[in-house]
Amino acid sequence: MPVVNENRSSSEMTSARDKNNSEDEKLANEAVIEVENLSFSYDLGKTNTLRDINLNIPKNKVTAFIGPSGCGKSTLLRCFNRMNDTIATAKITAGSIKIMGSDVSNPRVDPILLRKEIGMVFQKSNPFPKSVYENVAFGLRIGGERNKTAIDEIVEESLKRAALWDEVKDRLKESALSLSGGQQQRLCIARTIAVQPSVILMDEPCSALDPVATTVVEELITTLREDYTVVVVTHNMQQATRVSDSTAFFYLGELIEYDLTSKLFTNPAKKQTEDYISGRFG
Repeated sequence: MPVVNENRSSSEMTSARDKNNSEDEKLANEAVIEVENLSFSYDLGKTNTLRDINLNIPKNKVTAFIGPSGCGKSTLLRCFNRMNDTIATAKITAGSIKIMGSDVSNPRVDPILLRKEIGMVFQKSNPFPKSVYENVAFGLRIGGERNKTAIDEIVEESLKRAALWDEVKDRLKESALSLSGGQQQRLCIARTIAVQPSVILMDEPCSALDPVATTVVEELITTLREDYTVVVVTHNMQQATRVSDSTAFFYLGELIEYDLTSKLFTNPAKKQTEDYISGRFG
């Protein structure tokens, strides 16, 4: 339940309101991803899985998507980098998604180049059956980089930024599959950032990890916001409060509420949101 301090002075409340209004303006004005009136269907428009979604995702912030299973969180995430293109009957039935001003559904947009700009980390770590080094270097080689010195430097820097270098610097030639689950997930993050995306999408990146590995990945997420815009789908509401700046709550394909995390979890505007975060359903 939201907690309201009735003893706060009117000046304090006005100051807090002004600060929140300022934060709301920043949320809208620094958008990297702009979703406008978006509806999406998996069956050629017969049934919309997402309905009339509107939200702006700000630059260099972590945005969390929460909601019960089947509410559309991961579907929207996959719309951002057109992962849903692999499903023949999937289509955007209305509205648009603009990333850095470009409409991602425009047929002239190359989805391969789009996915280079918008990296993806999946629920289950998916390292390639290659060495640790080659996992991180893979995207660079696909992108045409042939300079070994440059690749070496990027691999090292990416592993450092993924908080993994100290653990694998003497194991770079070993199979990535020999790493622990948490290390594999951080390796996938290193592989993602090696190609220097602008946006990193994470679909429940900690759901298959133990508590210790989860803590390491969560700490990593909070540092990534310095250079990347991060969107995280999570079922763990405590995780959303720990890592995100703003949170969007989805239910049955609709965006119920989107606000600063500190506001949404302490003073939600919608009763549905309050019922969900307080455990009354979901």
